[in-house]
Amino acid sequence: MDDITAVVVAAGKGHRMAAGMNKVYLELAGRPVLAHTLDVFERIPDVRRVVLVVAPGEEQICREWVINPFGLTKVTRLVAGGAERVDSVFHGLQAVPGDCQLVVVHDGARPLFTSELLRKTVEAASGCGGALAAVPVKDTIKVADETGMVVSTPERRHLWAAQTPQAFRLPALKEAYRQVRAKGVVVTDDAMVMELAGYPVKVVMGDYENLKVTTPEDLVLAEAILRRRREACG
Repeated sequence: MDDITAVVVAAGKGHRMAAGMNKVYLELAGRPVLAHTLDVFERIPDVRRVVLVVAPGEEQICREWVINPFGLTKVTRLVAGGAERVDSVFHGLQAVPGDCQLVVVHDGARPLFTSELLRKTVEAASGCGGALAAVPVKDTIKVADETGMVVSTPERRHLWAAQTPQAFRLPALKEAYRQVRAKGVVVTDDAMVMELAGYPVKVVMGDYENLKVTTPEDLVLAEAILRRRREACG
């Protein structure tokens, strides 16, 4: 892998968790969710630094609850996020060193990704300029109108559920964000930013265990997965 900078986005409000706090600080197997996520990057030698994007006003909490207690030395910059995810990632990109060629963007609330998944995504991005982890959709998807009536049924074999990590050449991602922000387009992930700017993006087979902790049920499932992994390692 190349010399990689990771931009970890942890600035969400987590309304669906209904926990009264940012979900990345909730306890998962004895540590905050975000500590698990950052620890994976900590153990990957090719990741030289992490730019961590947090909600405005949570910088000190993040240092005291996550970064300092767990010795997360690769977090070199702590950046305040924006109103939307697109703003938060944009803020994070401004803190990435200009000589960095490849950047990985990852959700702080995805603590179960692996170094192998990151490697595959980075290798694909190194070849074509951009790549994302994703998994084939298992269920039949319906498109419905505002009244709840079914409009169409997309062919399932073409549908993938996007995940992170997502990896891109830094100059291209910065230019894509500049274009999308100038147009005021609503986007939901970085691959979409690249697509709208006309850059190629490749899908890499992700991992169904690489869930995003969004609801209380996700926390329970993530705990079970971590327990199984630890038991398998002895």
